[in-house]
Amino acid sequence: MIIPAQGLRIVLAVRPVDFRCGHDALAGLVQNTLGLDPHSGLIVVFRSKRADRLKILLWDGTGLVLVYKRLGRDGRFEWPQISDGVMHLTRVQ
Repeated sequence: MIIPAQGLRIVLAVRPVDFRCGHDALAGLVQNTLGLDPHSGLIVVFRSKRADRLKILLWDGTGLVLVYKRLGRDGRFEWPQISDGVMHLTRVQ
């Protein structure tokens, strides 16, 4: 279990993204589409169209880190139904 530090922001990008995107393209999406600073220490979670993959983008203080997770056969990530493009999670969530 990962317990985020106090004050750490975790953001879900609720619209699926093109998973060919790397660090720079996803950081641009965070800045231009979501209106957030990708270098501010927040964690942004993206999902694929099939909902079987996640990419997590974060700034660790020295550079952008991109984590990739692919579920096994028939696995799907459940995603909340939100219309404004982003969902902010609390520490408890």
